[in-house]
Amino acid sequence: MVHTIEFQKRGLPHIHVLILMEFGDDLTKHPNMPLPNSPDDDGHQWLDLANNPMLASQLEYDPQELQNRVDRSYQQFNHEQKAAYDAVMESVNSGNSRIFFIHSAGGCGKTYLCNTIAATVRAQGHIALCVASSGIAVLLLEGGRTAHSCFKIPIPIHEDSVAGITRRSQMYEVLCHTKVIIWDEVPMQHKHGILAVDKCLRDLLDKRDCPFGGITVVFGGDFRQTLPVVPQGSRQDIIDASICRSILWNQISRFYLVQNMRLEQSPETDIQCHTMDDLTNFIYPDIQLHQPDQYFLDRTVLSSRNDEVDDINAAILERFPGEKHVLMGADSIDLENADDNNYPPYPMEYLNSLNVSGLPLAKLVLKVGCPIMLLRNLDPSQGLCNGTHMRVLGIHSRVLHCKIISGDIRFANKEVMIPRIQLSPSAETLPIPLKRHQFPVHLAFVITINKSQGQSVKYIGINLQTSVFSHSQLYVAFSCCTSHHHIRVLLPQQYNNKTINVVYKEVLGRLDLG
Repeated sequence: MVHTIEFQKRGLPHIHVLILMEFGDDLTKHPNMPLPNSPDDDGHQWLDLANNPMLASQLEYDPQELQNRVDRSYQQFNHEQKAAYDAVMESVNSGNSRIFFIHSAGGCGKTYLCNTIAATVRAQGHIALCVASSGIAVLLLEGGRTAHSCFKIPIPIHEDSVAGITRRSQMYEVLCHTKVIIWDEVPMQHKHGILAVDKCLRDLLDKRDCPFGGITVVFGGDFRQTLPVVPQGSRQDIIDASICRSILWNQISRFYLVQNMRLEQSPETDIQCHTMDDLTNFIYPDIQLHQPDQYFLDRTVLSSRNDEVDDINAAILERFPGEKHVLMGADSIDLENADDNNYPPYPMEYLNSLNVSGLPLAKLVLKVGCPIMLLRNLDPSQGLCNGTHMRVLGIHSRVLHCKIISGDIRFANKEVMIPRIQLSPSAETLPIPLKRHQFPVHLAFVITINKSQGQSVKYIGINLQTSVFSHSQLYVAFSCCTSHHHIRVLLPQQYNNKTINVVYKEVLGRLDLG
């Protein structure tokens, strides 16, 4: 049997356990071996690490390497980043358990700042828990997970909901050692979900008068980007779902990063395309050739509607080299979990035609080498998160052989097998209790604007033939690109070079944006 030994002293609990299991020795007979609870034990129970892989994974960092990186990063901070960093670390080190919000447009260094805060805490031998409310943002945080997966936020969410972490779970021990929670893209998280985590941590950590159980919390995001999704919700429903309408809002210290460190300054460029072929040819030139992974990471096309995304993906796939593979999912009605068993016998053709946000298509068409996006958190510890970008290496009836091309550098070029799984939409999304057995992936030449939030690429094509329909979608689309030269937009001819921009001023009015 092969046992993995972690960094430095992290491997000692495993060694102790193996000695006990193999020889039954008293550890005091090995004078050169440090004992559990010794002064150089970093305050962690070693046997807890051996018995709790989730806890051990949060401590698998080289403190010296992290500290060297923190020292370099701090020297590169601008004054806005230094002010936020110093305030957060003062709270962490003093145990004041404050809540912060770092408001930042794309390219102003928020992710760099958050990763440096996490590295500082980890270099001290403590846990920094990094989560995000979108799959793309998770991939930019070191050791990140989606907030729903990490905290077991219930779906659907209600005012009296509580996160599903229990004292018997491995996550409870992780939280007991956590010094800071970094939660990115919070403006798109429903306030009930945030409060569900707050209530859970107060109870679990026996600190009912302290927000989040006494853990310092750093929220991040940009209220000029997308807000929480409220199915069939009105404008007022969406505004009321925002964290800025939460009882926590007045307890949050806010910092603003406004110095853009990503966007190249360039003169005005004619960015309008006249046909969809013009748009896709500019973003994906020479796609008929076999292109390297970076080619697909550097570019994307955005659209506001799922059906348009599917149509454009299919058109680009036609130009992509290789043989098409048609993978049909199996759809059925989930009568076991249905509130009403009197559902009519829907034709299979009708069930297959349902295109629901968050579900793969019933008819999935792929080619070897094409880029795809994962739609579920299959195994975050192996880099398989909602939003992970991959390329298809092999196509089989039961598994897809893929290579990860985005996200944490630890998983870059890692080959993985993606199985078919059973997926179901929420009752709020689809009133029919649909079950779909399919590969949880989607073609990724084109993605929705909401899916792109937090992404940074060199070439962006924006399809505005159908106007945006929600707060700040237009802002999100344009802010993904690193250069004005590399943006192309497709507008309907009858709009006379104009489009709709939806902005909820009621939300922005609660911020000091200057």
